[in-house]
Amino acid sequence: MTDELPKTDLAADAHPAAGQPLLRIEGVAKTFGTFRAVDGVSLDIKAGEFFALLGPSGCGKTTLLRMLAGFEAPDEGRILLDGKDIAQALPHERPINMMFQNYALFPHLSVRDNIAFGLKRAGLARTEIATRVAEMVALVKLEGLEKRKPDQLSGGQRQRVALARALARRPKLLLLDEPLAALDKKLRENTQGELMELQRRLGMTFIIVTHDQEEAMTMADRIGVMKSGKLAQVAPPRELYEAPRSRWIAEFVGDINLFDGESKLRDGHRLVIGTRDAGTLVVAEPREPVGAGRFAVAIRPEKIKLSRRGPVSEAGHETTLNRLDGVIADICYLGGSTTYKVKLETGGMVQASVANSARLDVDAYSLNQHVVAWFTPDDCVVLPS
Repeated sequence: MTDELPKTDLAADAHPAAGQPLLRIEGVAKTFGTFRAVDGVSLDIKAGEFFALLGPSGCGKTTLLRMLAGFEAPDEGRILLDGKDIAQALPHERPINMMFQNYALFPHLSVRDNIAFGLKRAGLARTEIATRVAEMVALVKLEGLEKRKPDQLSGGQRQRVALARALARRPKLLLLDEPLAALDKKLRENTQGELMELQRRLGMTFIIVTHDQEEAMTMADRIGVMKSGKLAQVAPPRELYEAPRSRWIAEFVGDINLFDGESKLRDGHRLVIGTRDAGTLVVAEPREPVGAGRFAVAIRPEKIKLSRRGPVSEAGHETTLNRLDGVIADICYLGGSTTYKVKLETGGMVQASVANSARLDVDAYSLNQHVVAWFTPDDCVVLPS
């Protein structure tokens, strides 16, 4: 949103006791028949936080969101909002609103009446309803469209109506279930920025469910990655990307090169790991101590440099960095960057992402060209194999 957004008091009463999270989820579980959709999830979310639940289809993220909204009751555990257990409370008894993926607008009602619907159900006075609707219309920039029906609006405008309706009752917590999935790429990117600005301006707590990694990384203060009903890792976006806790997280979040190997020895604060596809690699020792055994060495594609002759120091001598010889097997031009797949002499494959800094890159590599892929020990992350 722009600086013209009106200031509101939507979240004025959403302040938990000092030091306490706004939302605390304790050992929550949900089973459908023999399928355990959510399996003992515990999580704290602070007031004013933009939190994302990320994961593949069927991982339990939407089921968890529905339990927060009250559409499903947990079989186990507690859900505390401002210290009060709301796990068995009905949806309308919770100071929580949810914005659905399909927006769930009433087709026969105008923009104004869609936004006002929940306020009327809550029994607010007519003047108060009119004031709040006008506030919401201005907040999401729908002025002049108040009398239109949903089928007279664009996808982005319908999304704004749904958001305005969800905010109108001034909830302490706003839940968003894949809210941008129906929008085209450009509109989705613009709306991400608007949602972030709106959330910051209101100081409200947002929880978004998405399977789009880029969306979660762009919008959220922290991300909880779910796998098979459990939280696999909770961390800020940068930490999640740069320091994944497991091989699965590393593979799920972004692109990654993985080389399986076995530790051979320690060299100061570095590990020497022998791999089948990349030979012997020198890597920085992990933050958490690891013993001997089998590991995977993970390197993000943008950390890998390509050159025709290999890395050279300022003095003109080759460095002792990790280097892999191979030939360009595939090229994917992506506008801002180009991804090269390099087939190594061992038969393995490594992927490198190179920024396109020049308008026409005359130094670009070509298919079957010999190159050296190189990276530093600090570019590597050591993970359990």
